[in-house]
Amino acid sequence: MKNLLCKELRLATPLLTFLFLGFTAMTFIPGYPILCGAFFVCFGIFQSYQNGRTDNDILYTVLLPVKKSHVVKAKYAAAAAVELTAFCLFAVFTCVRMLWLSDSGVYKTNVLMGANPVFLAFVLLIFTAFNVVFIGGFFKTAYNFGKPFIAFLVMSFLLIGLGETLHHLPGLGWLNELGLDHAGRQLPVLLAAAVVYAAATAASCRTAQNRFEKIDL
Repeated sequence: MKNLLCKELRLATPLLTFLFLGFTAMTFIPGYPILCGAFFVCFGIFQSYQNGRTDNDILYTVLLPVKKSHVVKAKYAAAAAVELTAFCLFAVFTCVRMLWLSDSGVYKTNVLMGANPVFLAFVLLIFTAFNVVFIGGFFKTAYNFGKPFIAFLVMSFLLIGLGETLHHLPGLGWLNELGLDHAGRQLPVLLAAAVVYAAATAASCRTAQNRFEKIDL
């Protein structure tokens, strides 16, 4: 399994996927829906599936002396490695904004979602949607990725819209508060999203493994 993960990250994952981690810096853009940064990270991972179909990566991998279930697990693990790297970058940039830039005028007057634990929670939900909707959908055929990606595209922008809407509702303004004053209320939201990410990704991986076992390549 370790060797398969190395193969995914070194051979099957293009440089573009890692370059798209730079979109995490969108966290600092004022007056912009910064959750789009999470979508672009997922779009970077999507590039590996495009390249993989061109290179017949799935067929090549199953011809190796490995279990088919491990092929799926390696794909999920590689995606999670990129996502969690991106999440760490998002978290660092969010801390910078919360601790040192929360009083900056461009951020205090920003009506869109700011960088705080709730923002990080929505980042994890977008990553969850990618793992469940796109990767899970891809392994229905292990070849077609157009429809799963369109489904993820719709889901991700629904989540972005939800994140940008909730804090405008009466009584939910604390969701978008900057600084540390409301961190005690925001951190449980992040914890809940982390649980959803871990549980949903694991469940999607198991479902994809079962589907992939039945596919005759």
